[in-house]
Amino acid sequence: MNYRTRLIHAGRDRDPYTGASSIPIYQTSTFAQADPEHLGHYDYARSDNPTREALEEAIAALEGGARGLAFASGMAAISSVFLLFRPGDHLVVGEAVYGGTYRVLQGLFHQWQLDVSFVDTRDPDAVRRAIRPSTRALFVETPANPLLQITDLRAMAALAAEHGLLSIVDNTFMSPYLQRPIECGFDIVVHSATKFLGGHSDLIAGLVVARTAEVGRRLKTIQNSFGGILGPQDSWLTLRGIKTLGVRMDAQQESADAIARWLREQPAVRRVYYPGLPDHPGREVHFGQASGASAVVSFELADGP
Repeated sequence: MNYRTRLIHAGRDRDPYTGASSIPIYQTSTFAQADPEHLGHYDYARSDNPTREALEEAIAALEGGARGLAFASGMAAISSVFLLFRPGDHLVVGEAVYGGTYRVLQGLFHQWQLDVSFVDTRDPDAVRRAIRPSTRALFVETPANPLLQITDLRAMAALAAEHGLLSIVDNTFMSPYLQRPIECGFDIVVHSATKFLGGHSDLIAGLVVARTAEVGRRLKTIQNSFGGILGPQDSWLTLRGIKTLGVRMDAQQESADAIARWLREQPAVRRVYYPGLPDHPGREVHFGQASGASAVVSFELADGP
């Protein structure tokens, strides 16, 4: 099936209870039970909601994972993943990760004695040197925010597997339309769905996809216990956004490429960062694991620092 078609039909393409071709917004906090001794699948909406489940099934199918989970923001999603670890555990994290990820690790999880080493994940030897007996996971972001450094996903997944580590990747800048890290061997994929997946600047959401059912089960326990869930309205909006992800990403990439090439010719611009440019240092690696350059461009001015 063409991937654009999969975007339209992924997960539940109709409501199993009414047959509605658009999943309804189940705006409820509780669900009636036929028998107080034997609760149904839905009881309290923090635990499960049909609209949220439809989104979770869709993102799992699109990323090729065993389970998807929807959270109230990208940072709620990332923070919930970090709750897989215990005080004294060590993580190797890409030095170019999103600032919010850096902040939550240094400002919050550090006080819980979660130890972190920030390294250049473009260099497998640097990553290997950072691994300790207490290391439990490797976290990367590619392309990285904001300078769009490229990390080799297959190399990092293999290195993590060699050392028995969970491999985690922030796939926000690419979306599953262009890059599917589980196919490269990663264990967990996270998204700020606020960006390309939602696509309309009218929601805040985070998504996590686990490659295996066991990791998915652990993350579901965290989601239900920690409670940073995505509400039904924003779940529905994200589902709506996913249906047009392909056409939007194609158009946005075309615009980004034109802007990047124009910027490169401007005397006031010192350097342009965009994986689609022929001189981007990570271009070959990037297009070995992704089908497009995405739509984020950054640049330095000639009179800048």
